[in-house]
Amino acid sequence: MQRLSLDYAAGAPVARRALAGVVGSGDLEVLLEPGTEGRSTVEINTSVDGVNAIWTAVVGRIFADATQPAVALEINDFGATPAVVRLRIAQAMESAAGRGEA
Repeated sequence: MQRLSLDYAAGAPVARRALAGVVGSGDLEVLLEPGTEGRSTVEINTSVDGVNAIWTAVVGRIFADATQPAVALEINDFGATPAVVRLRIAQAMESAAGRGEA
């Protein structure tokens, strides 16, 4: 099991918590909470060894826009592809913004 911690500049915190996905074969779970003003944090727990560079690149692209809401994400991964990572984070962000159900 590997753990990776990432930090990004952000805007105002999201209004509420959200959950997207499940931990299971080839999937992942994203737990989202409002972050600290101006800062987003991402904690990744993965069962796959040696993928820190991939995680950093994928999540870095998602949080490249510093005007995105401030969130605290916990990601529990069980071998998800980058496309699933992007999808689950987007689902959690939409749910936290009140635009969908996770």
